[in-house]
Amino acid sequence: MRSPEAWAALLLLGAASGCAPDQRNVLENVAEGANTSNMEQTVKAQALSVMEPLNPPAPGTPGGLPVPTEPQSEGKIDPDSAQGAAQIVQGYYALLESKRFDEAQDLWRDGTPHGDEDAKAFARHFAGFSEIHANIGAPLDPQGAAGSEYVTVPVQIYARVKATGKPYYALRSVVLRRVNDVPGSTAEQRRWHIQEIGAWSIPVQAPASIGSNVSSQPNNVRRPSP
Repeated sequence: MRSPEAWAALLLLGAASGCAPDQRNVLENVAEGANTSNMEQTVKAQALSVMEPLNPPAPGTPGGLPVPTEPQSEGKIDPDSAQGAAQIVQGYYALLESKRFDEAQDLWRDGTPHGDEDAKAFARHFAGFSEIHANIGAPLDPQGAAGSEYVTVPVQIYARVKATGKPYYALRSVVLRRVNDVPGSTAEQRRWHIQEIGAWSIPVQAPASIGSNVSSQPNNVRRPSP
């Protein structure tokens, strides 16, 4: 006896005469008792194959990351350096890509709105995306203030909107903070944590050739990305 799903597929076959051959094959396979879960995966794969590909702009072009003015050093990275901060950002977006939102939230500094946010509420910031990816730019020079260091890292987001399948692109500034090696500070305080994420804005000392990279979004944005 055919399952309800198979009977539903049979009814759909009557309307499939105008479908593409691949679409008719899927419906026919379901009607013949094929595994509906496998068929769903096939339909999803076919849908993804016709979606607009994610193609983030290249560095130095409008919408792309700024081109670093100096080559990045190679070799072992000091975790307390600006490059160490950039590694934290890279790990953050890798966790978002893997939908490991609890671990991603742990990289925010305690006392910030998103660091103290309910875990489910934090995850909901990303619920509108089926894919999240990021390219990490070269960090800016560290800045010191009141016993702490701050580093800004430019990030290029390229994601896919779940509801429409459309690409989503954005440039972000990720600001990280660590406490200097002052007496009484803990190891956790001396690690880089995300302080805030906002729209990317060009530093004063940046060359004019990358001025087109300024985000069209307001600079006072304080939210997880994308």
